[in-house]
Amino acid sequence: MDERHTLRVRLRRLRREAAKFGTVGALGFLVNVAVFNLCLHGLGLAPVRSGVMATAVAIGTNYLGNRYWTYRHSDKSRMSREAGLFLLFSGVGLVIENGALAVSHYALGFTSPLADNIAKNVVGMGIATVFRFWSYRTWVFRGGSAGGRALDVPAEKKREDRRVLLK
Repeated sequence: MDERHTLRVRLRRLRREAAKFGTVGALGFLVNVAVFNLCLHGLGLAPVRSGVMATAVAIGTNYLGNRYWTYRHSDKSRMSREAGLFLLFSGVGLVIENGALAVSHYALGFTSPLADNIAKNVVGMGIATVFRFWSYRTWVFRGGSAGGRALDVPAEKKREDRRVLLK
């Protein structure tokens, strides 16, 4: 196989992975925005408290989607380690996301509902999403397409790989 073909295959896999991650993220985004606005406007909670609660609910949604769809081919033998790392990196994303909201609302004085939503759900979530994609594929869901294993490897090659691993 020449290098250009290999690069095309890797880019195709990365595009597929990013599309699935984005789809799961879109669902998580909808959950996040809905819960944030429900807590903020429906329940009258403080902006950052509403943001943290919304992000926590979305983290659960995203874990299920990423584990069982985006990265379903990744190694499942260490799921407790995976879940711990997912929560760690999701927690960092939570701080990024809601830190942008806190700076906007409390430090800069942008307190309108629109400003709160832009700070948390556009600026904060945008930065946090880039961080999460990198950290999940690098540290959490290793062993699938993110870890360099081909998803469309012939069955015979997969058996050979398993035999090598078992030796």
